[in-house]
Amino acid sequence: MMDELETKALLARYGIPVNEGRAARSAEEAAEGARHIGFPVVVKVLSDKIAHKSDLGLVVLNVCNPDGVRDAYEDIMEKARGPDPEARVAVEAMADPGVEVIVGAKRDPQFGPTVLFGLGGIFVEVFKDVSIRVAPVDRAMALDMMKEVKGFAILKGFRGKKGVDLEALAGIIVSTSRLMMEEDRVLELDMNPVMAYEEGAVAVDARALLKG
Repeated sequence: MMDELETKALLARYGIPVNEGRAARSAEEAAEGARHIGFPVVVKVLSDKIAHKSDLGLVVLNVCNPDGVRDAYEDIMEKARGPDPEARVAVEAMADPGVEVIVGAKRDPQFGPTVLFGLGGIFVEVFKDVSIRVAPVDRAMALDMMKEVKGFAILKGFRGKKGVDLEALAGIIVSTSRLMMEEDRVLELDMNPVMAYEEGAVAVDARALLKG
């Protein structure tokens, strides 16, 4: 498993927007990273062994000052030492609220690389509201994937609310397809969530599973 910053570096090479982040091995290094990025920040565990960070209380949002970063660092490291003694901390730019979507990919033994799109939250967890295509996926296919999910009205805009940037999301889907076609070492890729806005979209959490 690649850690989050490694995965985001790979995504960035394929033109997928990610929020800025820095690794830290001490509370002071975390505070310095936050000063460089600019407040507010997210402080979270950085580990290739811990997948569900939020469930374990290993993500602290909206940290607005250096002391808060130091406190978050110490709290996260205390909780993470059991599951992963080698864990570090990542300090990342706090993304603005948006519509949460999921973009993922998997290397299927029969069909090869497949790409997944869905809305986040209850739509994927309860309703399993996702759309899947076999790569390569082009822009038209990506737009069709979005239209297939039951929650598409949220993306398009309804009841006076503006929709999100469908072209930006299509670009992320197409880039994910290209990454999976070109990077044979990647078995699975998960961007959850991708924050979608009226203009643009950004992957704020990501992980990748590599061949052993």
